[in-house]
Amino acid sequence: MGSARRSDRSLLLTGPMGAGKTRVGRLLARRLDWPFVDTDERIEAVSGMRIPEIFAREGEAGFRSRERRVLSGLPERDSVVALGGGAVVSPENREILRGKGTLVWLDASAATLAARLSGGNGAGSGSGAEDDRPLLAGLDPPAREARLEQIRVERRAAYSEAPYRVATDGRSAEQVCDAVLSALGWEDAA
Repeated sequence: MGSARRSDRSLLLTGPMGAGKTRVGRLLARRLDWPFVDTDERIEAVSGMRIPEIFAREGEAGFRSRERRVLSGLPERDSVVALGGGAVVSPENREILRGKGTLVWLDASAATLAARLSGGNGAGSGSGAEDDRPLLAGLDPPAREARLEQIRVERRAAYSEAPYRVATDGRSAEQVCDAVLSALGWEDAA
């Protein structure tokens, strides 16, 4: 059974913080020989501020406004994009993203997300830098996991609009990359 021909539409990775969007996105970009874009990094570059600073100065609404402008400028072809965890929440953003490429939802349990964000191994960034995650700032580990579950539940409907869903629990970033390519039918195209 042959694989589907690889599309040239950009590949957009969505999902909660810690799902592995950046790490998996970089791997996919290397395999596909496409540029990689991280929308959070682009927001920081354009604004000249780190995301926690944007949240502190402008609140989440200010950050989301900046995010929308960055989403509007994303490439529509031959790129892998790691979206911020809340980028798909807004219906306006989802409409923008539908025109930009193919959405893939990287999903994981709250326990997995919490472990990755506290420096655990797996597909997530494992940065462990609590102050880099404004929505988790000041929370102890049990409260962080509870907050991550709340975010997952609140955003589930938005994430589920992605035509592809790949579970990342118990998988390395390489395994998630393989699963994304398999879900798209691109195993032999990379």
